[in-house]
Amino acid sequence: MTLDKIDPNIYTSAPVDERLPKEMAVYHLLDQLGISYERVDHPVAMTVEACHGVDQILNIHICKNLFLCNRQKTDFYLLLMPGDKPFKTKDLSKQINSARLSFADEEHMEEYLNITPGSVSIMGLMNDVENRVKLLVDEDVFYEEYLGFHPCINTTSLKTRAKDIWDKFLPAVGHEYTLVKL
Repeated sequence: MTLDKIDPNIYTSAPVDERLPKEMAVYHLLDQLGISYERVDHPVAMTVEACHGVDQILNIHICKNLFLCNRQKTDFYLLLMPGDKPFKTKDLSKQINSARLSFADEEHMEEYLNITPGSVSIMGLMNDVENRVKLLVDEDVFYEEYLGFHPCINTTSLKTRAKDIWDKFLPAVGHEYTLVKL
């Protein structure tokens, strides 16, 4: 996505225009937890590559968010990894002792995270009240100062301190993380 198609304004509060309830729930929770964020609105961005202009405006690297499952579709994972790093299933499978991982289907994504393809985000964990999805974080993402992600919809991107996600957001939504090295 080119910069001329992105709203160049950086907002530091929730939008005041009409938005989906699941997006507004993200802002409400972040505000409630005292997590500050910067927000950029943009056209639909289905891939990390489509977010390159957003990266420049927010001065971050939007990470890749992959929704995965085992062959039996009994274990589900949300993987956060650098957007420019190639994903090798076998490397991850070994680290988490899971046989053959693949991309999970849209139905499970909506059921567990209340998000649709192209909008996968760590924020979806706030909707996983039964803890069906395990969070996996690549070390390169974990040690970044800032995280960039969608607020459960792919027409907006947020930037926040990574430490706030690990120390405030995840405990509040009852999720832990496992560090992996890809």
